[in-house]
Amino acid sequence: MTDRPNEPFRCFREFYPFYLAEHANRTCRRLHFIGSCLVFAALAAAILTANGWWLLAMPAVGYGFAWLGHFAFEKNRPATFRHPLYSLMGDWVMFRDMLTRRMPF
Repeated sequence: MTDRPNEPFRCFREFYPFYLAEHANRTCRRLHFIGSCLVFAALAAAILTANGWWLLAMPAVGYGFAWLGHFAFEKNRPATFRHPLYSLMGDWVMFRDMLTRRMPF
């Protein structure tokens, strides 16, 4: 597992290479992508049905799929536990990069 316990990240630009190293497993990245798509689906369902309960599904599916990828396939501890904001940002940057094919799906 890649870790920098004594060296905090000063900015997201420093963090993102670490984040990508924590997502080397293709299945883990795919589960992140699926979870992110389901976050959008839950948001759309909340808006279309005017049912706020769908908003509770957003973190459940987003983190659920991502953490499954880490524990079952990547075999590491999600960066969310150590760097919650940068990790959330990294997930959406990685999602964009996968969607635009800048990163392998």
